[in-house]
Amino acid sequence: MRIGELSARTGVSRRLLRYYEDQGLLASARAPSGQRHYTDEHVRRVELIRAFLAAGLSTRTIAEMVPCMAEPSVHEARRALVTLERERNRLCSTIDSLAAARTALDDLIEVNRNYLAEHDGDAAAR
Repeated sequence: MRIGELSARTGVSRRLLRYYEDQGLLASARAPSGQRHYTDEHVRRVELIRAFLAAGLSTRTIAEMVPCMAEPSVHEARRALVTLERERNRLCSTIDSLAAARTALDDLIEVNRNYLAEHDGDAAAR
């Protein structure tokens, strides 16, 4: 299939499919005219790439996983697991930092509300 059909079947734009290829996430066969050709396996690969992206992985990290996607094996699955666990830890740390920032912002909002509650009458009297 050509890039347009892969795009239609996956819901991913042609431009994004070319980007995946540039990033080493997807490889196509090329016709002598330079046209890209894909198989049903590419549909599954794009779906997997989209799942990894939705899980917060960068294209650089997904590129580390390409060997497991291309030639699944126990060795590659173990490598992928290490990468996935590292990314999960990174996300947990980011979530913790964001939660702390939200708590600090909530505290500042409360201070501001208390100030307004105490001084709103003063502004109305002026």
